[in-house]
Parts: sequence; structure tokens; C-alpha cells
Amino acid sequence: MTQAAVSELDERVPGRRWTVRLDAAGRGSAAVRISCSRPACAEQRLPSAAAGRAAAIAHLKAHLRAAPAPRPQAYCVCKLQGCHTHLPDTGRHTRTEPWWCGGPVVLAVITDREGRWWQAMECCSRCAAATPGGKIAATAQASSPPTTGRPALTATDTGAGAGGPQFSDRPVAVGAGVPAPRSVPARCRPPQAKIAQRVIPHDLRPVTLRDELIELGDLFRAYQQRTEPDLALLADLQERKARAFSTWADVTCDGALRLEARRAEQAAAAARLQHQQRTGNITGGTTDNDGPAVTRVLTVAPQWEHARSVLAYVADHSPLPGPEARLLVLMLTLRTAHTGTGNLVGQDIAALGLTGPEDLVEELTGCGWLTLPGTAGDLLASRPENPTPVRVPSLVPREDKAGPFTFGKKMRPKLSGWAQKVISDKKLRKTKATAATRLLALTLATQTNASGRLGPGGQGIDLTALAAWVPVGSEELQHLVDQLAQADWLTNVGLTGTHLTGQLTERILPLTCPLRA
Repeated sequence: MTQAAVSELDERVPGRRWTVRLDAAGRGSAAVRISCSRPACAEQRLPSAAAGRAAAIAHLKAHLRAAPAPRPQAYCVCKLQGCHTHLPDTGRHTRTEPWWCGGPVVLAVITDREGRWWQAMECCSRCAAATPGGKIAATAQASSPPTTGRPALTATDTGAGAGGPQFSDRPVAVGAGVPAPRSVPARCRPPQAKIAQRVIPHDLRPVTLRDELIELGDLFRAYQQRTEPDLALLADLQERKARAFSTWADVTCDGALRLEARRAEQAAAAARLQHQQRTGNITGGTTDNDGPAVTRVLTVAPQWEHARSVLAYVADHSPLPGPEARLLVLMLTLRTAHTGTGNLVGQDIAALGLTGPEDLVEELTGCGWLTLPGTAGDLLASRPENPTPVRVPSLVPREDKAGPFTFGKKMRPKLSGWAQKVISDKKLRKTKATAATRLLALTLATQTNASGRLGPGGQGIDLTALAAWVPVGSEELQHLVDQLAQADWLTNVGLTGTHLTGQLTERILPLTCPLRA
């Protein structure tokens, strides 16, 4: 029987088959690649899976239009493969029974449910009908009986006229019907609505909340298909998501949903700010088309809040009085904020403009706030190739207690770098600004609106609050303000008995951390 099948295949031409596949272009990318088994077809790359599926289907349709009609004498390509497309996988080779194939040769198209590949093949109509999801694109015309020495078989001989099985290796009568393709079994479960990789429960109440979450999920997926970003639209979507997730958390008492709502609020603020920076519309929290766009060292509102939190912590926990000690404690806190340890060199201390750096370091080590492996002189003499490890015990995290700051290890060097840029400003160094002047410069950089005006809403800074951050008297404060004006930091300065008003110069705006409007 095997020899007969082999000789039969030798007498007939094998059916054609080609496959179009959709695969990921690489890790960490949404791009996809389309490949075709036809040798003449080049590989294509597209930016998204949706665009890739559309291109793959169009590619297959082009092949179907250009391909000639199915050949009546073609041998069923499905039978050549053991009919695995419509027979159950038993884990071992299954012999193809003759009654599984029959009918005229057709050009069938099959695909997987996930839409990852499409295959066109010449096979018999019975195999095409038995394959789930198989669709017949064309049917071969009946051929005349062969004149090879054996008598031609009639429809009765093949059993087709009596409703018996039909075989693709034998001609059939003209007009023989083609079995209808078997439909894909319908899924029992309805599709689940999702947002942010979370399934929205079908019984979530109130219904308005569930409808809002479903609509937001659809809008976010539509936004991901955009070719160009729209930061204003994204900010609106994130704000809606924050409100919806906050309500969802109240309904279900799920803390994870509340954290997701907070992250959405931060994302909305960041997207809104980036939109304003790109369009040049930042002035005091309002839109001003004439205002210049500012590229800041710290780019988003959470980073600005972290900078203010460090200044507030140092104001409340500085172990020594005076502006010089406050500035040194601030810079050491920024260097050791995450783990309580860090590295310093002598230039880091010299850049602060301290009058007696060695004595001040010894006072910090003497009171136990700072720990050094050597003396203060060794720290001041250390160089970048051999830095000195320092330790602040009060900042070392404990197992049973969280640290004083909420930012992570990647945020700490950003904050430290920002502070170093402020105190090492070229004009501050040129005018030989004191440590108190540099501390005031750092404080004012965090107490402005988006356009650089001092105080919330540009209305000025209360002197009582300013004295908590910069511990100097009113007469010395006037001298520090004059130094900042001389260093091209401040303009339009006004110092009254209750408030300090003014405007930071345009060159200082990249160093600012604007207050929320």
C-alpha cells in the first residue's frame, strides 16, 4: 500500500503551499516583522502589531490574486502532512486513512486564532472543510478523465454519486458539491474588559464607574496606536484614570488601586508640564504664548517636591546652628540620603565657601552626626581618585522603620547634582559668595513659580518661613540679597518687614523647582 501511495505521488504534482508569518522584531520593541515562505518575497518591518497584521493580510491577498487557479491534478498537500491541521495530536504519527481526503482540489486559507500566521494551500475540499477556520478561496475545474490505459471511473464507481467518500486522487463528476467549511467554534466566555493590565469585574458597581473604566481602557489603547504623541491628551487621560482608580479603590478597599491612582496623578502632572515646556506656555501655572520654554535640571514636579523635602528635613534636623553648618549638613544629607553612606573629596567641601571647613567637620563628627574613617584634615585632603567614605547614622535605614525620604537610589544623585550646580554657579564663585548666600540661592530656587517670581503665585516669600530655611537676621539677609543681585541671580528685589519679593533671572530658570500653582 505504501508503494502504491509513493507511485501515486510520483504521477501527480504536489499541491502548493506558502505561509505568511508575523513575529516580534526584537525584545523591548513594539515593532514586528513579516516573512513569507515564497523565496521572492522580502522581509518587511512595521512599527506595531496592528499595522503588521494589516500588511500580512494584504500580502496574502496579493498572492491569492496573482496565483493561478487550483490545479485539478494537484495532490492534496494536507494529506502529504498527515492531515495534521484537522486531526487531533495524539503524540505519535497517525496514518492518514483514505476516507479523510476527497472532493475536488481547492485553494484554502487557514490561520491561527492569535493572528500570528496565515497559510494558503492546495488541498482537497474535504480537508479544507474539516480544518477549523479554513476558508476556500477558489475551486479547481473538473478535469477530463485520464487516458493512461486504465478505464476512467464514473461517479458511481468512486462512490460520489451514492453519497460515499470522495478521493482527491480520482476525478469526480462535474458539478460535484464542495463541502461547506467547518466554522470556528465560538468561545464560551465573553471578552474581558481591561485597563492597565487589570480585569474590570463584570459586576463592578456603580455601573457608571465600570463604564468609565472600560472607556478609559479603550482610549488608552487608541492612544498607543497614534503615530505622534499628544501630551495634553495624555495628561487628560491620566487625570481621568486617577479619579476613576481612586473611586475604584474606595469601592473595593484595594490599596494597590490607590497607589495606581497616585501614579496616574504624577504621570498627568509630568505630561502636562512636558506639554507646557514643549509649547513654551509656562508662566506661573497659566498659559502665555510669549513665554520661553525652559529645560530644567530637575524636569518633573515629583523631583521638585523631593528637593523641597530635603531642605525641610535639614531645617528641622540640623545638629548645629548657623547658615554654614546648615549648608554643609544639606550637602552631606544629599550625598548620603538613600543608604546613610557616601563618598566625599576635599573639593566638595571647598566649593561650599565655608570660612572654617575643618573646624565645622570636626564639630559634626564630635556630636556624632557624622562618622569618618580618619580626621577632618584627611577628608579635606582627599582627591577624586581616593575619595573618603562618610556615614550619617541618622540616615541609615532600619528594618523596623522607613527612612526620612521617599525617593529611591536613582533620584538621589539627580538631587545632589542639582544642588551642586546651584552652589557652584560661575557668577557665585566669581563674586566669592559666602556659604549663607549659596544657601539662600538654593532656597530661593525651590520657592518660585514657573516664571521665576518668588513665592507662591509670585507674591513673595514670607520672612518667617525664610528664616527657618536660612537662619540669618534681617540685616544680614539684606546683604545676602544684594550679593545675589550682584551675581545676576535676582532682579526687581523688594525686601519689606514681612516678605521678600523679586524675580530670578532668565539664566537661573533651568535651576528652579517651581511651586505648584
